[in-house]
Amino acid sequence: MRTTVTLDPDAEQVVRERMAAKGISFKRALNDVIRDGAGGHADYVFRTPTVEVELLVDVTRVNALLGELEDQALLEKMQAGK
Repeated sequence: MRTTVTLDPDAEQVVRERMAAKGISFKRALNDVIRDGAGGHADYVFRTPTVEVELLVDVTRVNALLGELEDQALLEKMQAGK
């Protein structure tokens, strides 16, 4: 089948990397990437960057803290006449 597709830049990069790595045509690389993605065997793995955060939060009182903040916001609105 012949069709026109518009690839996002990151998707095009995946196809072009496949072309370079395997020495194959754009058409073949695109078809292989689609097949791999559909079957769950993609060579391309999306990774989310992580960072170290040195912030300690006591999550045992999160609900209570959120309730207090909500109460405070309500009081401020009432005092402002809203």
